[in-house]
Amino acid sequence: MELLPAIEIEWPKDVAVNASVIWLHGLGADGNDFAPIIPQLSLPDKLGIRFIFPHAPSIPVSINNGYVMPAWYDIKQMDVDRHVDVEQLMQSAASVHALIEREIERGVDSSRIIIAGFSQGGAVSYEAALSYSKPLAGIMALSTYFATAASIEINPIQNTIPIMICHGSLDPVVSESLGRKSLATLQNLGFVPEYNSYPMEHSLCPEEIIEISSWISRVLG
Repeated sequence: MELLPAIEIEWPKDVAVNASVIWLHGLGADGNDFAPIIPQLSLPDKLGIRFIFPHAPSIPVSINNGYVMPAWYDIKQMDVDRHVDVEQLMQSAASVHALIEREIERGVDSSRIIIAGFSQGGAVSYEAALSYSKPLAGIMALSTYFATAASIEINPIQNTIPIMICHGSLDPVVSESLGRKSLATLQNLGFVPEYNSYPMEHSLCPEEIIEISSWISRVLG
């Protein structure tokens, strides 16, 4: 499989890479979206992390009148649960698996690879991480929803994977009810996610960035 184009940032630059974070953007954005956050995380220098921010392919998106834009999958209807193109979502998850395999080939143990995603990217992160066949470090699900909850084939090796969910209580794009529904679904499946809510819209806030930094430090520490 051809690898997705991506922005890569090794942080800090003078420390050997020993962990990776694959971070997926939301609908209509690209890999540049979250790259500027890295310095704000103030992560410990001992964590030599390679941050990978892939670019989604550009495809027609039904809810935007078929306009072609970067997207991990088509959204056909903006109802409460979203009608999405599951086949495209799973193809995107397979592309994430290819990025994970490339990190392993570069010498990073799978148990030190975090899969993160915002909004649409978070839905792909759930599918990609929970179905992957080797232990991973964690899932970071930001302002997102569990689009494939009814169809996913969870690999038992992920049964204890750390999961952090963050959501804005004022989110007009992905209602916080979807974040809490993801939390309940994961709990019913036996996972123990950490849930954080913030008085923000469809974005990140300073308090959330602090929580993200602390969580990354814990799961990779």
